[in-house]
Amino acid sequence: MHELPLLINIAVALAAALIGGMIAKFLRLPTIVGYMLAGIVIGPFTPGYIGDISTISELAELGVIFLMFGVGLHFSIEDLWKVRSIAIPGAIGQMLVTTLLGYGLAKLLGWSHSSAIVLGLAISIASTVVLLRGLMDNGLLNTQHGQAAVGWLILEDIATVLILLLMPTLVSGSGGIDWSSLGFTLLKAAAFFALLIFIGRKLIPYMLMGTAKSGSRELFILAVLAVSVGIALASTKIFDVSIALGAFAAGVVVNESKLSHQVSADIVPFRDAFSVIFFVSIGMMVDVNYIGRNIPALIALVALITVGKYLITLTMGLFIKQPAKTFLVVAAGLSQIGEFSFILGQAGVSLGLLSQDQYSIILAGALLSITVNPLMYKVTDPAENLIRKFPFLWRQLDKFGEQPPIPESMSDHVVVIGYGRVGHHIVNVLSNLKVPLVVLDSNVDRIEELTELGIPCLYGDAGNSEVISHAGLERARLLVVTTPDDAATHIIVTAARAVSTDLHIIARGGTDNSVDHLYSSGANHVIQPELEGGLQVVRRTLLDLGFSLRKVQQYTDAVRTDRYNTAIDTKEERQFLNELLIASDNISLNWLCLQEGSKLSGKTLVDSKIREKSGASIVAISRPSGLISNPSPQTTLKQGDVIGLIGDEGQLKKAAEILGAESP
Repeated sequence: MHELPLLINIAVALAAALIGGMIAKFLRLPTIVGYMLAGIVIGPFTPGYIGDISTISELAELGVIFLMFGVGLHFSIEDLWKVRSIAIPGAIGQMLVTTLLGYGLAKLLGWSHSSAIVLGLAISIASTVVLLRGLMDNGLLNTQHGQAAVGWLILEDIATVLILLLMPTLVSGSGGIDWSSLGFTLLKAAAFFALLIFIGRKLIPYMLMGTAKSGSRELFILAVLAVSVGIALASTKIFDVSIALGAFAAGVVVNESKLSHQVSADIVPFRDAFSVIFFVSIGMMVDVNYIGRNIPALIALVALITVGKYLITLTMGLFIKQPAKTFLVVAAGLSQIGEFSFILGQAGVSLGLLSQDQYSIILAGALLSITVNPLMYKVTDPAENLIRKFPFLWRQLDKFGEQPPIPESMSDHVVVIGYGRVGHHIVNVLSNLKVPLVVLDSNVDRIEELTELGIPCLYGDAGNSEVISHAGLERARLLVVTTPDDAATHIIVTAARAVSTDLHIIARGGTDNSVDHLYSSGANHVIQPELEGGLQVVRRTLLDLGFSLRKVQQYTDAVRTDRYNTAIDTKEERQFLNELLIASDNISLNWLCLQEGSKLSGKTLVDSKIREKSGASIVAISRPSGLISNPSPQTTLKQGDVIGLIGDEGQLKKAAEILGAESP
């Protein structure tokens, strides 16, 4: 009979992981806990069957590759930028403080300088898998608090990549930084990334597209596996860059391909399967005998990871303007360590910075922190109630927190969602017209700007939170949604229409397909900037050809009503085009403003003799008190009047000279 050690080890590892995962699920614990416990059971430090740790660890490298490839594949500067005001300073501050405290604890335990640094770095980084699962289980993933936690985690992922790159520089006889090694490491990494950017960005998407066009799903999956595993191995064999870093870089490059979503879907089974083996291999490295002899050290480490990181994250809230609830959620989600800590620890062991025993206590700390993490979400409300008992502390922590509802005295107002470039313009116009309005935005800097201007505003993401319920939509006159994200706009429009069936809604559509979708969601008008730009080109073309302004406006409005369908296939569009053909090409309406010092100011229309001298006719006069349609000959002209005239270009030009007026 053939010996099949590799298959036997895979079968045993997967079977043990299945049993452990089911037990963990039954106990309502993260499945990672079950996988690691399964590894401890079949590991060399417990009685019974002992798996081949070297074989399983080699398979676990595939788990590292697929985990980091997935991180790179979902890496988004855009997502990070949305929550940059909390994620960047918060993550950097928390990681620095946690690393220092971890370093101090390690030195108290008698660890070397380098190993103490590795411990500090390892416990400063949370687990992506555990965080996302915790947020989903508690219904927080799609809230502004959950999005802040995800952005915070993205920055920690970036930090992990940089740490993996720089860790080899800690290897020196004195325990300090080897600057020559650092320079050489950075040079090799730069060469790797340059090659990947200038060649890989073109070659890899081309290869993936070619296999996709072949129509063979098997070839496409093989291409994905070849890219992820091949680049990861090439990075370490040719450029001495870690496998994890190479896999991350491969994911970032593939993310630029149009097929990235399909790649993400196809890689999931491989990532899940091999990441399970990775977690089993981690459990096999836990020396329960060493842990048993160092219980006080383990308790101190777990306390630092859970309670320490929780308090450190909350402390960041004293310096960053965000709601206290956000920091309570982020603190709960990040008070654990996981796969990235394992990867850093493995790198430390392979570089001789950590001993196997030291790595074992980090693994045990991770296992316990992941086990405890679900309970951290349960203390969010009690922690909030406790902090509220100290008003001064709560005020310092709860910046832009609970949003007071709009006073009931405010009605017939306009609600503007989004204070970007489009929203800024709308707010400026409405403010100058003295129209009451309320602005919603999720950017703290913009909220501060609006507050300084004295414009009523609410902080929060209207697409992911209940903040929209405080805007007084049931009493509002109009809702204007300027957000470019179609998914968020759809959620906002649907929620607003549920609040008020009579509310008039104007929404911005990001894509052609979104127009019909938003109309069906309840929007009264949908503006698609790109299509609107094309329509304005048509409008300007017709006006420059001398067609009637009123008829051109009627035609463009008909196209908008037809949801930007450029095919002339509706009765209204054909009617207005025919009217354009038969309408007078030489008559148009123009508005002129009577300026200070005009000789006609104070004269009646009959005395001004504008019609006799220019041929143009005055058909309306606009004043702050209202609009005068078809003014009588005895109407007196006043300084500041906006006068509506009809006539051809020459007549209007002559009338402007007589009035001493200009276009408003």
